[in-house]
Amino acid sequence: MGAVHLVVLALTLLSVGLSGYAIWRDSGLEWSFAMPEPPAPEGAPRFETVFEYSVDQGIAHSPAIVVQDEGPEIVWFQGSSEAQPDVAIHRVGLTRDDAGQWRAGPPEPYITSGALGDGFVPRQLVVTLGNTIENEGAEQSLYATVVSVGGWAMASIADVRMQDGRPVRARKLSLSPFLNRSFLVKSPMVEYADGSFALPAYFEMGSTYGALVRFDAEGRVRDQRRMTGQGIKPIQPMIVPLDASRAVAFLRDFNDSGRLYVSRTEDGGRSWSKAGATDIAHPNAPVAALPVAGGRILMAMNGTGDDANQLHLALSEDEGESWRMIHTLEKTPGEARYPMLRRLPDGDILLAYSQGTKTGLRAVVMNESWVAAQ
Repeated sequence: MGAVHLVVLALTLLSVGLSGYAIWRDSGLEWSFAMPEPPAPEGAPRFETVFEYSVDQGIAHSPAIVVQDEGPEIVWFQGSSEAQPDVAIHRVGLTRDDAGQWRAGPPEPYITSGALGDGFVPRQLVVTLGNTIENEGAEQSLYATVVSVGGWAMASIADVRMQDGRPVRARKLSLSPFLNRSFLVKSPMVEYADGSFALPAYFEMGSTYGALVRFDAEGRVRDQRRMTGQGIKPIQPMIVPLDASRAVAFLRDFNDSGRLYVSRTEDGGRSWSKAGATDIAHPNAPVAALPVAGGRILMAMNGTGDDANQLHLALSEDEGESWRMIHTLEKTPGEARYPMLRRLPDGDILLAYSQGTKTGLRAVVMNESWVAAQ
């Protein structure tokens, strides 16, 4: 056997050995949800508006909440209109002073299409930006909906790492065989017992469906599970774990059927039931939800069937089977949509949503005592 053949054989054996080692050390995913206990009601009920913002022209839409020990941030996309080149991600920081009063800093541009394009290696064209959420699995990180060609149906999800208020590194998640296009984000992530996270996402082209994207502890995409329905287009899953194995996903129907849909899992998200219609009359719009004390679920929903002018808070005491409206947030004309709910480190609940037909934002903070009193 010649020297060349020996080298080839040695490299082959080395490759096989390294592959075997990688498989050996790459343990399987744990499919058990993390279940942090919601805090018990304590102190006087509190419900207060902490941020209001509007634009004279264009849109300010789809707020998300970034939870930080030093105070949360609200991020949203803003520009002349959706899917336009001038759309940028904006942000505002919220802090609480020694007297317990909330203060909002100055709203400011955060991520532009050009700056995000520079963060890709090699550089990529970013035509416009959309829904953006916190990457809870890494510090100073976001998942952003980005478009390099076409409209939302050709979007991708970018893992964006921030530093000193600007994107320094970005990569697109590999989720679709169709040129890695047509995946978008809206809802907060889901944590698993092993410390890893999953990303609720949705595919918007052709056979539209919701998805749960699993990551390992290093943030690598490891798995993807679908939430589908019969004769509907279920998107923007809002997932609420019920225990270590069970969770419920609330889904918007892109077909505009006038109903909110639900899919459930009993195996930690490995499989999901066909999305079925609830009794909740709901427009073609997403909801937000999270667990609260007493085993209940708090939801922000439009819930009016043919009109999204009113945004409500509702409680379920039976794992999402039935709901009781407890508060109406918006009564005046003008669409109030795209809510997001997040638990803050001190146990309070922050709600942010679009209002004024996508021309502004509002955020309120409530505590468990206020929820319990309703």
